[in-house]
Amino acid sequence: MNSSECCGCRKKVRDEKEYRSLMNRLNRIEGQVRGIKGMVENDAYCPDILVQVSAVNAALNAFSRELLSNHIETCVAQDIRDGKDGAADELVAVLRKLMK
Repeated sequence: MNSSECCGCRKKVRDEKEYRSLMNRLNRIEGQVRGIKGMVENDAYCPDILVQVSAVNAALNAFSRELLSNHIETCVAQDIRDGKDGAADELVAVLRKLMK
């Protein structure tokens, strides 16, 4: 099983490919945010900054889609196979939060 629970918090052990992919995305996003900070520090034109903010939002959405897909394919699928009744409810709750 890919997730475990200890001390009331759930965890997931990710395979190397998933881990690398997620970390690469986060590193790029972090670089984009630092770039936006630099733009503000250097008095860049507001619309130019907003375009970069939009790019960061798109990158975060792509990260969320990848993470959600991995979650459904591993954790949710395993919980359903294990007969855990709350798996679908938890997924629906997460989707509601993501779709605000």
